[in-house]
Amino acid sequence: MDLHRLFDDVIRFEMEIWEAVDRRLRAEHSLPLSWFEPMRAIDRIENCRASDIATELSITEGGTSKLLARIEAAGYCERTPNPDDRRASFITLTPAGEDMLTIATQTFGRELEPWFQSVSADDLQHFATTLATLRVRKPIPTTGVTP
Repeated sequence: MDLHRLFDDVIRFEMEIWEAVDRRLRAEHSLPLSWFEPMRAIDRIENCRASDIATELSITEGGTSKLLARIEAAGYCERTPNPDDRRASFITLTPAGEDMLTIATQTFGRELEPWFQSVSADDLQHFATTLATLRVRKPIPTTGVTP
Protein backbone atom coordinates (compact mmCIF):
# COMPACT_ATOMS: atom_id res chain seq x y z
CA MET A 1 0.00 0.00 0.00
CA ASP A 2 1.35 3.41 -1.01
CA LEU A 3 0.63 5.47 2.13
CA HIS A 4 1.96 8.64 0.53
CA ARG A 5 -0.58 8.34 -2.27
CA LEU A 6 -3.32 7.52 0.23
CA PHE A 7 -2.40 10.63 2.22
CA ASP A 8 -2.51 12.73 -0.95
CA ASP A 9 -5.92 11.36 -1.95
CA VAL A 10 -7.46 11.83 1.50
CA ILE A 11 -6.15 15.37 1.91
CA ARG A 12 -6.95 16.49 -1.65
CA PHE A 13 -10.47 15.05 -1.43
CA GLU A 14 -11.02 16.82 1.90
CA MET A 15 -9.80 20.11 0.43
CA GLU A 16 -11.96 19.79 -2.69
CA ILE A 17 -15.14 18.89 -0.83
CA TRP A 18 -14.52 21.56 1.85
CA GLU A 19 -14.09 24.23 -0.84
CA ALA A 20 -17.23 23.14 -2.71
CA VAL A 21 -19.41 23.08 0.41
CA ASP A 22 -17.93 26.35 1.69
CA ARG A 23 -18.52 28.06 -1.66
CA ARG A 24 -22.15 26.93 -1.73
CA LEU A 25 -22.92 27.88 1.89
CA ARG A 26 -21.37 31.31 1.33
CA ALA A 27 -23.24 31.85 -1.93
CA GLU A 28 -26.64 30.77 -0.65
CA HIS A 29 -26.49 31.87 2.99
CA SER A 30 -23.39 34.07 3.48
CA LEU A 31 -22.32 31.41 5.98
CA PRO A 32 -18.76 30.06 5.92
CA LEU A 33 -18.35 26.34 6.47
CA SER A 34 -15.98 27.24 9.30
CA TRP A 35 -19.02 28.70 11.14
CA PHE A 36 -21.45 25.99 10.09
CA GLU A 37 -19.36 23.23 11.65
CA PRO A 38 -19.24 24.77 15.17
CA MET A 39 -22.94 25.59 14.88
CA ARG A 40 -23.65 21.91 14.21
CA ALA A 41 -21.59 20.98 17.27
CA ILE A 42 -23.40 23.53 19.44
CA ASP A 43 -26.71 22.10 18.29
CA ARG A 44 -25.64 18.49 19.03
CA ILE A 45 -23.87 18.91 22.37
CA GLU A 46 -25.89 19.47 25.52
CA ASN A 47 -24.37 22.16 27.78
CA CYS A 48 -21.87 22.88 25.04
CA ARG A 49 -18.63 24.58 26.03
CA ALA A 50 -15.86 25.94 23.82
CA SER A 51 -13.66 23.01 24.82
CA ASP A 52 -16.35 20.59 23.59
CA ILE A 53 -16.33 22.26 20.19
CA ALA A 54 -12.53 22.23 20.04
CA THR A 55 -12.52 18.51 20.78
CA GLU A 56 -15.36 17.77 18.37
CA LEU A 57 -13.69 19.64 15.49
CA SER A 58 -10.06 18.78 16.34
CA ILE A 59 -9.07 22.44 16.58
CA THR A 60 -7.40 24.50 19.29
CA GLU A 61 -9.35 26.17 22.07
CA GLY A 62 -7.88 29.52 21.02
CA GLY A 63 -9.11 29.00 17.46
CA THR A 64 -12.48 27.92 18.78
CA SER A 65 -12.76 31.05 20.91
CA LYS A 66 -12.07 33.28 17.90
CA LEU A 67 -14.61 31.40 15.78
CA LEU A 68 -17.25 31.64 18.50
CA ALA A 69 -16.67 35.38 18.83
CA ARG A 70 -17.40 35.81 15.11
CA ILE A 71 -20.46 33.55 15.19
CA GLU A 72 -21.73 35.38 18.27
CA ALA A 73 -21.15 38.79 16.65
CA ALA A 74 -23.25 37.61 13.69
CA GLY A 75 -26.07 36.82 16.13
CA TYR A 76 -26.04 33.03 15.65
CA CYS A 77 -24.93 31.93 19.12
CA GLU A 78 -24.69 33.23 22.65
CA ARG A 79 -22.74 32.39 25.76
CA THR A 80 -24.32 32.04 29.18
CA PRO A 81 -22.43 31.59 32.43
CA ASN A 82 -21.94 28.04 33.65
CA PRO A 83 -23.47 28.02 37.14
CA ASP A 84 -21.00 25.34 38.27
CA ASP A 85 -17.85 27.01 36.88
CA ARG A 86 -17.73 30.79 36.62
CA ARG A 87 -14.70 30.59 34.33
CA ALA A 88 -16.67 28.70 31.67
CA SER A 89 -19.75 29.44 29.59
CA PHE A 90 -22.38 27.36 27.91
CA ILE A 91 -22.88 28.11 24.25
CA THR A 92 -26.27 27.88 22.60
CA LEU A 93 -27.65 28.84 19.24
CA THR A 94 -29.89 31.87 19.11
CA PRO A 95 -33.23 31.60 17.29
CA ALA A 96 -31.50 33.19 14.26
CA GLY A 97 -28.73 30.61 14.57
CA GLU A 98 -31.23 27.77 14.76
CA ASP A 99 -33.00 29.07 11.65
CA MET A 100 -29.73 29.48 9.78
CA LEU A 101 -28.55 26.01 10.79
CA THR A 102 -31.82 24.47 9.57
CA ILE A 103 -31.66 25.99 6.10
CA ALA A 104 -27.88 25.64 5.77
CA THR A 105 -28.10 21.94 6.72
CA GLN A 106 -30.39 21.36 3.74
CA THR A 107 -27.92 23.11 1.44
CA PHE A 108 -25.05 21.16 3.00
CA GLY A 109 -26.80 17.86 2.22
CA ARG A 110 -27.58 18.88 -1.35
CA GLU A 111 -23.93 19.74 -1.95
CA LEU A 112 -22.59 16.53 -0.38
CA GLU A 113 -24.82 14.09 -2.27
CA PRO A 114 -23.16 14.37 -5.70
CA TRP A 115 -19.73 13.86 -4.13
CA PHE A 116 -20.67 10.39 -2.92
CA GLN A 117 -23.33 9.16 -5.36
CA SER A 118 -20.87 7.22 -7.52
CA VAL A 119 -20.00 4.93 -4.59
CA SER A 120 -22.26 2.09 -3.43
CA ALA A 121 -23.94 2.39 -0.04
CA ASP A 122 -21.87 -0.58 1.20
CA ASP A 123 -18.58 0.96 0.03
CA LEU A 124 -19.53 4.29 1.56
CA GLN A 125 -20.38 2.62 4.89
CA HIS A 126 -17.04 0.78 4.83
CA PHE A 127 -15.24 4.05 4.07
CA ALA A 128 -17.04 5.82 6.95
CA THR A 129 -16.24 2.99 9.35
CA THR A 130 -12.59 2.97 8.31
CA LEU A 131 -12.24 6.74 8.76
CA ALA A 132 -13.90 6.61 12.17
CA THR A 133 -11.57 3.79 13.22
CA LEU A 134 -8.49 5.70 12.06
CA ARG A 135 -9.58 8.83 13.95
CA VAL A 136 -10.16 6.89 17.18
CA ARG A 137 -6.89 4.97 16.94
CA LYS A 138 -4.55 7.90 16.40
CA PRO A 139 -0.94 7.02 17.14
CA ILE A 140 0.66 8.39 20.29
CA PRO A 141 3.16 11.11 19.34
CA THR A 142 6.76 10.02 19.77
CA THR A 143 8.42 13.42 19.34
CA GLY A 144 6.86 15.19 22.29
CA VAL A 145 4.63 17.19 19.92
CA THR A 146 0.96 16.90 20.73
CA PRO A 147 -1.49 16.39 17.86
